[in-house]
Amino acid sequence: MQIIFSKFRETKLNHFNMNRISEFIYETTGITGRTQNEILTSIIIILFLSVLRLVILKLVWRNTQDVKVRYQWNRMLSFIIPFTGILLVGAIWVPAFKQFGAFLGIITAGLAIALKDPITNLAGWLFILFRKPFVIGDRVQVGKHTGDIIDIRLFQFTMLEIGNWVDADQSTGRIIHLPNGMVFLEPQANYSTGFEYIWNEIKVLITFESNWAKTKGILEEIIKKHSKNVDIKAKKEILEASKNYMIYYKNLTPIVYTSVKESGVQLTIRYLCNPRRRRGSENEIWEKILIQFDAQEDIEFAYPTTRFYK
Repeated sequence: MQIIFSKFRETKLNHFNMNRISEFIYETTGITGRTQNEILTSIIIILFLSVLRLVILKLVWRNTQDVKVRYQWNRMLSFIIPFTGILLVGAIWVPAFKQFGAFLGIITAGLAIALKDPITNLAGWLFILFRKPFVIGDRVQVGKHTGDIIDIRLFQFTMLEIGNWVDADQSTGRIIHLPNGMVFLEPQANYSTGFEYIWNEIKVLITFESNWAKTKGILEEIIKKHSKNVDIKAKKEILEASKNYMIYYKNLTPIVYTSVKESGVQLTIRYLCNPRRRRGSENEIWEKILIQFDAQEDIEFAYPTTRFYK
């Protein structure tokens, strides 16, 4: 009995202390006891979810060294934890908000005007998430910016820039952060999704005195060997892409076109290549062209010249 009485007295004392603390907060801030409980519960929920996220990430970090898996867990938790927190905290505070609904309506309308851009970016994030104009890892062009998508967040997406002052779609090393709302304002060109090949062209200009027919045969042989099996893979890609897009090509084999320019005969090599290997493929083809042309006496490159006559 003495133990029970002691615990009862301790409970009464703790309850008394809590009442005193609650009264002190009310006198100092004007916050009622019910609101104090809602604030305390909200703080506990936020702290619990934050600790839960850290624990899960620590377990993932301990069990895998795969950068992609780590990133996916980090991004997934960055969406799930805040969303869960909003639902739980909102469930606590919604009953309190019902008491001044009209006031909240005015405040909400004002916030909608003031936060137009953030709301547009949030809508853009939902569009990217569900419509998937691009996903992480895709190479895209949005407006005048081109690069590889490396991150997608609530209000912005991030790309590793390619091109600009660097030739042939190579990385510049710059990271560009773009607002999600750009997907509603700017066209998006995706190099990766759907059909994972692009048509590339290499222009070779030779003099009028050169044997253009022989040159064309050399170029056709070079590009044929370079593109071996590419058309087979491309056909499979097109067949898969046709499930979602109206993509159709009658001919996927490389070809060399002939045209005449002011300085000579231009032979244009057109072939399929992976967008991430465009510069590498051009390098391989040009090296083979230079080697072949160097062995020919009747083939010369054309270049701007000036002739003087007496």
